[in-house]
Amino acid sequence: MTGSRADSQRDDCVEVADRPDAFHVRDSKDKDGPRSTVTTSAWAGFIGFATL
Repeated sequence: MTGSRADSQRDDCVEVADRPDAFHVRDSKDKDGPRSTVTTSAWAGFIGFATL
């Protein structure tokens, strides 16, 4: 599963791919650019913090 989120005010886009062992995050406009990979537990912690 993949999803993306764009900022309505600017041209910022983030794409997230959900895999069984990790989440992969990148700038959807720069497909060859840097990527971040985080464990499922780290992603869950981030989501818990971001939704406070």
